[in-house]
Amino acid sequence: MRKVALTLLICTRNRCASLAATLDSVTLAAAAARETGVRIEVILVDNGSTDGTPDLIAQWSQDQPFRVSLVEEPRPGLARARNSGLAHCTGPIIAMTDDDCILHADYFVRLLAAFAKAKGPAIIGGRILLGNPADLPVTVKLEDHPMVAPPGGFPGGFVMGANLAFGADVLAAVGPFDERFGAGAPFVAAEDTDFLFRASGLGIQLLYDPLIVVDHHHGRRDVADETRLLAGYSFGDGALYAKHWRTDRRARRMLLADVGDVRLDLLRPVTTHAGVRRFYCFRLFHKARGFLSYSLMGRRTG
Repeated sequence: MRKVALTLLICTRNRCASLAATLDSVTLAAAAARETGVRIEVILVDNGSTDGTPDLIAQWSQDQPFRVSLVEEPRPGLARARNSGLAHCTGPIIAMTDDDCILHADYFVRLLAAFAKAKGPAIIGGRILLGNPADLPVTVKLEDHPMVAPPGGFPGGFVMGANLAFGADVLAAVGPFDERFGAGAPFVAAEDTDFLFRASGLGIQLLYDPLIVVDHHHGRRDVADETRLLAGYSFGDGALYAKHWRTDRRARRMLLADVGDVRLDLLRPVTTHAGVRRFYCFRLFHKARGFLSYSLMGRRTG
């Protein structure tokens, strides 16, 4: 029997309807991969769902010609769920997507081709398109050209957890996701940015390949929802700065840059977010909240 070439990890909590569409797209993408002789496995982590998710997963799993493993992680938190799933991954390449994303049919084929071209350990992210034009244009990644993250920069937003993959060798070097960060955790976001930050600090290359595509059906259409999301992202980044402040000059450099960017509210104001008047001040305020929160709580729980 051929060895697993790639593991897809999906964590889910109470999103039965969107998860069904995600799983249908996985079936189609896996069929396209099998035509090229590629064997995949899927790890599904149920993070304490109370809707019809367990029944949906059980039914879908029975109908697939590839290995599907269900992991139950009742303690809430996306990073915690990911870590539980990662402990069961057997493929040399581990890909992650969200339970409201749709994989394009050539997803696995494109992903494996990208890793075949990478020289050495790598984290590779792909394009994230807006799944429904009625949704607000957030949590998307639209660049249509390959990119390499500068090794000394801050990787926030360069690639995103909804379309992210890395080698098992990267996981062994970087370690698990920090469970204090991300959805359902005290610092609410930035669990993927923290992982990328630690990886790039070890010299692991961060790559973006626009041919690896998912559609994100996030469902956010209310300006207030978008504003809360942006505040959470900045809060998580601020906590991440505080985590690495003493040990990594990149964190200090980025926080100073954020302070300097406040002047851009006058010089080049951002007008794409209806709920935010002064974007750079807004972002700095919530990063300061995150920094203070980590300083007061994070080291005690680290």
